[in-house]
Amino acid sequence: MKKEILYAGLFCLGVLGVLSTHSTNAQSDPSGKKRITDTYAITNATVFAAPGQKGTKATVLIKNGLILDIGSKLSLPKEAKTIEGDSLYIYPGFIAGASDVGVTKPKDPDRPDDFVSSNPPDEIAGVTPWRSAMDQFSIKDGKVDELRKAGFTIAQIKPEGGMLAGKTAVILLGNEHSTNLLKENAALVASFNGSRGMYPATAVGVMAKFREVYDNAKLTEERSQKYTTVSGLKRPEITPTYSAMQEVISGQIPVLFSASTELEIRRAISLQKEKGFKLILTDLEEYETVLDAIKASGAHVLVKLEIPDDKAIKAQKDEASEEATQLYARVKKAYDDALAQTAKLEKAGIPFAFTTVGVKSKDIMKSLQVMIENGLPEQAALAALTTNPASILGLSKVAGTIEKGKMANLILSTDSLFAKDSQIKHMVVDGYIYDYETKAKKKSSKEGKDGDSIKIEGNWDYTSESPAGSSGGILSIKKEGSEYTGTITYDDPSGSDKATSPIKNVTLEEGTLSFSFDVNANGMQITVDVSGEVSEGSYDATMTVGEFGSFPFKGTLTPTLIANN
Repeated sequence: MKKEILYAGLFCLGVLGVLSTHSTNAQSDPSGKKRITDTYAITNATVFAAPGQKGTKATVLIKNGLILDIGSKLSLPKEAKTIEGDSLYIYPGFIAGASDVGVTKPKDPDRPDDFVSSNPPDEIAGVTPWRSAMDQFSIKDGKVDELRKAGFTIAQIKPEGGMLAGKTAVILLGNEHSTNLLKENAALVASFNGSRGMYPATAVGVMAKFREVYDNAKLTEERSQKYTTVSGLKRPEITPTYSAMQEVISGQIPVLFSASTELEIRRAISLQKEKGFKLILTDLEEYETVLDAIKASGAHVLVKLEIPDDKAIKAQKDEASEEATQLYARVKKAYDDALAQTAKLEKAGIPFAFTTVGVKSKDIMKSLQVMIENGLPEQAALAALTTNPASILGLSKVAGTIEKGKMANLILSTDSLFAKDSQIKHMVVDGYIYDYETKAKKKSSKEGKDGDSIKIEGNWDYTSESPAGSSGGILSIKKEGSEYTGTITYDDPSGSDKATSPIKNVTLEEGTLSFSFDVNANGMQITVDVSGEVSEGSYDATMTVGEFGSFPFKGTLTPTLIANN
């Protein structure tokens, strides 16, 4: 019922048809359904088979979801459909080490009548190691295609929940009619998220509860083994929690511990040393000061694939007090240090991969480019997206590089992968081809007639397109000091003419205008993100509507109507 209400409300943005169709972004076949053959030949492309290897001209032959052969003089079977790759660059498909793509949060259980906050049932306290991410996953979620469009072919999905949320699964971002499952129960998800209004409510309480669950599960297993061989013993109490912990205790699977700060990282490593389980640290954001501790622990590392917000840097005024200038210098140093962290992680010799939890797909390539500009070698960046996560997830024999016999998971781009104007034209996942429309880059100047930057202030008539048709309204932008503000109108979800929402997070960088706004659809708030190229009087962008996908958004400036007049 919830989705039906949301889609009805989203008619104002022209995306009502998303309920029955996969998300589109001017794509010829984003669904990968039009498979007229299981054999493809991508001819004469520039192939980068693995991080550190030079690109070579070759043909890649695919059959039944596998790479059948690679070479410059291949004999192609008659049934092979040819994709001309003369102007294309082929890379191994990306792998997300931990992701929330396509995963929904389970319904909170009802509290029992005899609930005691100091000793709540495991499920209510967020101790649910028996849950599987597959129970909460849908391949039809619009975010799946968004992540695939960003180059990802495999993701380790993690369930939503409390301190022990459940088990991860490793899936292909592939055809919706396949199970797409590569590995089930691949890791136990843990965090320092306490339970509201009950034990364990604090990080210290979570650590104590983790020890209790781990030790009791281990003791239960030992008692169970004795109970079946020795008579006269009391029957051990076996619970879903203790049973689900056995794979961790035996070392079959690691604990995927979310630890973003230095303190959380040290706490997770402390638990690992104490109990001896395999550890993957994920969601790392602040870790420069604990590189030695991470390396000594032997833990695998997943870094959040985003860069910190630079609003405080941009807000700095030329004329400021000495105190404000000193504060700015400290903020600027902290910001620069954060951008260089991945480079220092690589320099320390710690192989790492990326997590995409909470990361917007459209910002991924920009984040990678910024990391590279701040010292991360391109080879290391590609390894963090391919070979490193393949190794961490135990997939090196089937994924991470372009080799004969491995899965046909490929990126086909218009330029070398990290080039500024490079675009993804095709994705190959499990041998299925996904086509994406590329746009010719406009050579518009970033300067106006008088040497000023592009003027975006004013009223823009916009239209958005989707399978449901066209819709539109007025985007009004004005400048207040160094910041942009404004409003956007759209068809009211309640059916009463137009509604208006303020726009937020407005940025104009190197010819790209981005902003977001909220839509209230029958009491449910949905955030809409818009980003694209802007030139004098023209705006060609993409509108991303939460989990429902992305759609074209085009605007034209009305010069006679100025927003701040």
